[in-house]
Amino acid sequence: MTTVGFIGAGRMGEPMVERMLDAGHSVSVYVRRPEVRERLTARGAVVVDDPAAAAAGAEVFLSCLFDDKQLAEVGPSIIDALPGGAVFASHTTGSVALLRQLLDRGRRRGVEVVDAPVSGTAEAIRAGKLLVLLGGETAAVQRCAAVVAAYAEPVQPTGKLGSALAVKLVNNLLFAANMQLLAEGASLAGELGVAQDVLYAALAHASGGSHAAVYASEHGDIQTFGARISEFLGKDVAACQAAADELGVRPDLLFEVVRRGPLPLTPSPIGS
Repeated sequence: MTTVGFIGAGRMGEPMVERMLDAGHSVSVYVRRPEVRERLTARGAVVVDDPAAAAAGAEVFLSCLFDDKQLAEVGPSIIDALPGGAVFASHTTGSVALLRQLLDRGRRRGVEVVDAPVSGTAEAIRAGKLLVLLGGETAAVQRCAAVVAAYAEPVQPTGKLGSALAVKLVNNLLFAANMQLLAEGASLAGELGVAQDVLYAALAHASGGSHAAVYASEHGDIQTFGARISEFLGKDVAACQAAADELGVRPDLLFEVVRRGPLPLTPSPIGS
């Protein structure tokens, strides 16, 4: 089993820690909220008072922070505290540039960095069915895969550092576009006298269906589901815009669909 450091034990991160503990890994985790500290301590985690303490002695360190701002604040100190030979993996959907900065810092001490964005829900984590994408040096990816397998299936290597984020950002932009198209379709169905639940039941088997329709059905309607995930998906759409700008690519049609749709999925103007 592996000695794991962890930061970001929130809605997604807490069940990740629980699954790793159940798999027999030793997990040292930095947690601020008292109620989460109590729950994870009771489950057998070593709860520490700062991120560097979670990194000390870790063979693999997993970061499940919300965005680049949070990762930039603590990432360097974590890298500096990790022992030589360790692997740092980030579940954040953010920028490749930041990960490369952390990799440059880490390699001076023999620490590898892996981008490890995820696709799925907290329920998928608890069931061990989260999709985790892994980009980076092959040996580092393999070591990371052996740990995240506690809560992930499938675990999909994607190539060099940054390739996993590229796949995730394309996925999220497609998902956001599908959400907007479904919301427009549900509105059309309503005008035609068809209830949303009837539409979702048909889309579960029809060629126009998607994961967006499945999630909307589980939450009652597309508007409710859209409101629940708007903060997270909006952040990822913005990250996709930043990545597109950095790489000089313009997925204009996808951005146009996301921008013009009825759901509030964009925190700022995109595609301009």
